[in-house]
Amino acid sequence: MRETTTEYISEQFLVPKLFTIELREDDPAKCTSAKMTKFHLARSIRTNQISKDSIVLDPFAPEILTKNDQVIGLKGGLVVIDCSWVNAIRVFKRRVNGNKRRLPALMAGNPTNYSKLNSLSSLEASAASLYIMDFQDFAKRLLSLYKWGDTFLSLNVDALIDYSKASSQEEIRSIELDYFPQIAPR
Repeated sequence: MRETTTEYISEQFLVPKLFTIELREDDPAKCTSAKMTKFHLARSIRTNQISKDSIVLDPFAPEILTKNDQVIGLKGGLVVIDCSWVNAIRVFKRRVNGNKRRLPALMAGNPTNYSKLNSLSSLEASAASLYIMDFQDFAKRLLSLYKWGDTFLSLNVDALIDYSKASSQEEIRSIELDYFPQIAPR
């Protein structure tokens, strides 16, 4: 009985390792992935260091991140590629290891792209992924690095809660359209 209790307690504190690939294409003073690494909440890696067991956030991936990706996240971590939105298509065409996933529709809370659909910073994308995979405390910790972190959460909290409850990609697509009917079904 004692071993089970210890395992249960330690599992409560498991969170995916967070990795960033910083291409340094934006203003360094506003780079959210750099701040995540500065505060030791993420580790900066190179593209060739991406594990085949990780989740790689890719806004153009056909598969949507769901709570079912939690096991993959715990095994291989979560990778966010920090690049300029201007270069995103070129950057994400590259072949990389890992399981590519896109986030469901969400609004940015950062001052640069405030309330723009799917124009998230690396920090917002990481936090949203963690929230959907049921690591809400870690997601909130990331968001606390910026005063606008609460804004991102307040803009999206209902959608994030519903996304985190969905058990399939089809459910998430349906939820996306409920919250954001202006997007075309994928």
